[in-house]
Amino acid sequence: MTTLQNLSQTLVRLQAQGLERLDAQLLLLHVLNKPQSDRGWLLSHDTDNLPVASADLLRALARRRLAGEPLAYLTGGKDFYGLNLHVSPDVLVPRPDTETLVDWLLQGLPAAARQHDDKAPGGANEADRVRVLDLGTGSGAIALAVKASRPDVHVSATDLSATALAIAQSNAQRLKLHIEFNQGPWLAALPAGSPPFDLIASNPPYIAERDPHLAALRFEPLQALTSGSDGLKDLRQIVASAPVHLKAGGWLLLEHGYDQAAAVCQLLLASGFTRVQSRCDLAGIERCSGGQIPL
Repeated sequence: MTTLQNLSQTLVRLQAQGLERLDAQLLLLHVLNKPQSDRGWLLSHDTDNLPVASADLLRALARRRLAGEPLAYLTGGKDFYGLNLHVSPDVLVPRPDTETLVDWLLQGLPAAARQHDDKAPGGANEADRVRVLDLGTGSGAIALAVKASRPDVHVSATDLSATALAIAQSNAQRLKLHIEFNQGPWLAALPAGSPPFDLIASNPPYIAERDPHLAALRFEPLQALTSGSDGLKDLRQIVASAPVHLKAGGWLLLEHGYDQAAAVCQLLLASGFTRVQSRCDLAGIERCSGGQIPL
């Protein structure tokens, strides 16, 4: 930018270049070091001039957004289930569809019985404690949403990627939520002798390796997106190995692709799960399926 523009003029220019109004507002707030929730501030300061340094950064970020890079990677944060999570290109951007999985998970948890102290595991009440596992946690979105909603629950989370796990741990520390993290592939990441869980949830990779939709997701980590020739490789592995890690009556809940509900339900039935069913996301698409270990 060669001449100073006020904030209102800057927003008009960004939209003229092709940015959605919301994206333009959030990028502008980001370069001004304002909270992403403070869009009202832009209205009350619309005649303020945009500083040159902020304008240069905004121009660079706008180019990247117009090229398709997710807004969350540009701002470094994404809201999920009322939590603001740090994200980077090392983890998937949390999506509203996954909140459907969290809703189902929370609805299925036993009611809180007694208060527990996260900092004193192994206490007298530990054997009675409700236990939840998030497989492939990424930014920690599912695990942290559960812990924030149910502080009494013991929440564990795993991820194969050390970098992703570091981001999840950082989010947990910043939000002051205690999660037990373990690195490794799916359930093999759990320590030997780990007690069984009341509920295991996962949003694993579920896109086929040659799926044409991958082009639109090119900025996100491929290993967190694709799963074999049909998109079901990781789902098969999780469903097959989960039963021995669940308590009697425990549930396995899985997010999957828009056309995979029938296939995932068949996998669950073949592994001995009962009460197998699917839940729809906000668009009415069967996005999650799950089943219960017999009592």
